[in-house]
Amino acid sequence: MSYPDSENAKVLLIAMIIISFVIASSLNVYPLSPSMATLRPMIMIMVLIFWLLFQPRYVGIFTAFTIGLIADLLLDTHLGEQAFAAVVVALVIKISSIYVRQLNTISAWLIASLGLIVFQLNLWVLQMAIQNTFVAKSALSLLMSIISWPLVLSALRKFVR
Repeated sequence: MSYPDSENAKVLLIAMIIISFVIASSLNVYPLSPSMATLRPMIMIMVLIFWLLFQPRYVGIFTAFTIGLIADLLLDTHLGEQAFAAVVVALVIKISSIYVRQLNTISAWLIASLGLIVFQLNLWVLQMAIQNTFVAKSALSLLMSIISWPLVLSALRKFVR
């Protein structure tokens, strides 16, 4: 037996997922001064990791690939770099969440930190292989992303049942 409220809740959750990615993408490209731009957290990937952790039924590998392609287009990187890194992060999150019995704030932060580190390492390796460049300043963005993860967690957690 199907409940109409459950179908409505499903539609609202999917709408919230889409809205959160739209807001994250706009925050990702918001113009900042060059000194502040190096401190910008990887908001789209942080939102992706959140939804991978807390709604794996609706957000998976295909969503990670799509968000990665959108990030490639928005941030003017080589097409597929961030998409590949996002898919690898999605796989790492899926595998690591198997071993976590109860997902509390600390374990979510540790898994998210692992995902962010894997994402940045993948980008560094791909940029070295494709462009023969290494941007060490992106380590500051990684650090800011890890530090600001609880903000994303507290902002989006109220939308998870």
